[in-house]
Amino acid sequence: MSLHDRAAQFSPFAALVGYEDIIDETARLTTRKRELDEAEKAELDRRIGILIAHLRERPAVTVEYFVPDTLKSGGAYESKTGALVRISPVRKTLTLADGTAIRFDDVAGIESELFQGEF
Repeated sequence: MSLHDRAAQFSPFAALVGYEDIIDETARLTTRKRELDEAEKAELDRRIGILIAHLRERPAVTVEYFVPDTLKSGGAYESKTGALVRISPVRKTLTLADGTAIRFDDVAGIESELFQGEF
């Protein structure tokens, strides 16, 4: 038997293929979606109203929103900045210039220069 063939006998053997991936996935943390109180909902509604009035200007906004995890319960909060191009009251979404559509129900906060100087 050649040395190469003999060495192949002792190469590592992974009896539990995929086990490490399962452990990594279990260890990955997610966050529960936070429910907004009535005052926070009212403030978001007010800000969306201001954005609707200025939509033709394509205002720059930063939206903090919840993204559900596709593999387990919970998700993560992300922040996205861009020009707001569409607000759909029917679909209840905000759409940014890059095509990102964010559901109203997932929005945790909206910031814009339009809100600066308000009380």
